[in-house]
Amino acid sequence: MKTRVYAIGDVHGRLDLLERLYLDIARHSESDAAERKVLVHLGDYIDRGPDSKGVIARIMAGMAGFQSINLMGNHEELLLDYIDRRGEDSQWWITSGMGGAETLLSFGVDPDEEPRDPAELERKIGPEMMRWLRGLKIFHREGGFMFVHAGLRPGVPIDQQTREDMLWIREAFTNSKANFGLRVVYGHSPSEDPVIKPHRIGIDTGAVWTGRLTAAVLDPEQPQDEPLMIMTDELKGQAAPASGLTRK
Repeated sequence: MKTRVYAIGDVHGRLDLLERLYLDIARHSESDAAERKVLVHLGDYIDRGPDSKGVIARIMAGMAGFQSINLMGNHEELLLDYIDRRGEDSQWWITSGMGGAETLLSFGVDPDEEPRDPAELERKIGPEMMRWLRGLKIFHREGGFMFVHAGLRPGVPIDQQTREDMLWIREAFTNSKANFGLRVVYGHSPSEDPVIKPHRIGIDTGAVWTGRLTAAVLDPEQPQDEPLMIMTDELKGQAAPASGLTRK
């Protein structure tokens, strides 16, 4: 069965861009003969942008004709830590500029109210969405690709990678030329344009700052092919399909 994967970078509360990107993906897929079509969301659905709640609800609803695979990002982990730990050491998600305050607001919780009660956020999120958040995958393999939020630790076999690295690693991964045996598709490290290297593809184009949300269109059986990128750019007011992007 021929499979086409559409991997989507960090959304960070930008429901407007996600909706437009879904429309662009649907249009592209109409001419695709693949029998199986897969959406892989790379995590960081929440924080910083205005509608974290709406983004989660939209991803949970899925797209007709597509299988959805949803990964956890470090920001979803921060939200769950805040709810589960319920102590002062978890408050920095809200106070440090990580974007927790915007997420609380999107769920109808005042981030400035003291003392903060994590149980209130859990109630506002509701049991169905909480189950979804707790069920997010840490990684996904598809053909010759490895999908993960942040990246992998060079020199460590894939089956020995840690959860912390897969959610949080940055320069140790992005500065490396390590070959993991699978081409790694990741978000977490924002750049204005997608980063396309022989062993990795980075598609966090900083939606909350740049207004650009990107999907990589991938053939799992041809991982070394140059990926097509579908980019929704609010400054241009339309999708900007692009291939052969400058390598960084």
